[in-house]
Amino acid sequence: MADEIRFDAEPLPGDLAELEEEINQFNFATTGYYDGRSLAAFLRDGEGRLRAGLAGHTWGGCCEVRFLFVREAERRSGVGSALLRAAEREARARGCTQVVLSTHSFQAPAFYRRHGYVEVGRADGYPRGFAQVFLRKALL
Repeated sequence: MADEIRFDAEPLPGDLAELEEEINQFNFATTGYYDGRSLAAFLRDGEGRLRAGLAGHTWGGCCEVRFLFVREAERRSGVGSALLRAAEREARARGCTQVVLSTHSFQAPAFYRRHGYVEVGRADGYPRGFAQVFLRKALL
């Protein structure tokens, strides 16, 4: 092969955006679903520092939550639950019938189970000594 494959530990944001856009265009053309939209909400303190946030997307009747973060001092205050419920409401408004997400065994699988999410898969050993847990919730 004439081209050299090089790995970049710190890729430029524009390169990542280009890669994501190429994948999205393939997915849209293949499935016929062109309704992909970002889904994000952020809570900040008076100085603009992140207290909590959620990010993902909706596409083809499904919502994927990629990130849900609550600062340590805010945990167990209901902020994470409020963010998740708000994302589910927005997903329903966009016509989604399910939410999918993944978390790690050391993160929040019990939190999601309390909110009606069901484990649909697991990758043991990711990272070593832990597992990645895949969850799903039907939106009724």
